[in-house]
Amino acid sequence: MAQAFQRPRRHPSSSLFATDGKPHPLQDTLMAVTLVLGAIAFVTAQFHSLHLISSWTGLIGVVAGAYGQFVSVTTRERTGLVIGMGASALGLGLGLAHGGLFGGVLG
Repeated sequence: MAQAFQRPRRHPSSSLFATDGKPHPLQDTLMAVTLVLGAIAFVTAQFHSLHLISSWTGLIGVVAGAYGQFVSVTTRERTGLVIGMGASALGLGLGLAHGGLFGGVLG
């Protein structure tokens, strides 16, 4: 009789952002850092004179995102990491095209 009043449980794979219900502070932090660095790299890559910021934040965002993918547990984390890594890689590429990691600083 008690089972008739219980809420039906959804299958975990029925949602794109399914989570296992456990906290993942390292993975969530890496996802947030990757998204922020990706946004900074993408925005600053639109300005030729900000190539140092876009290339360095892009590089760090790609590295942080790659490690985040290595340790990620849920689909939500992986989705955020891929979006952040894509923006970071785009910012890195445009930053390298505009002058690179050390353009104008060394030499």
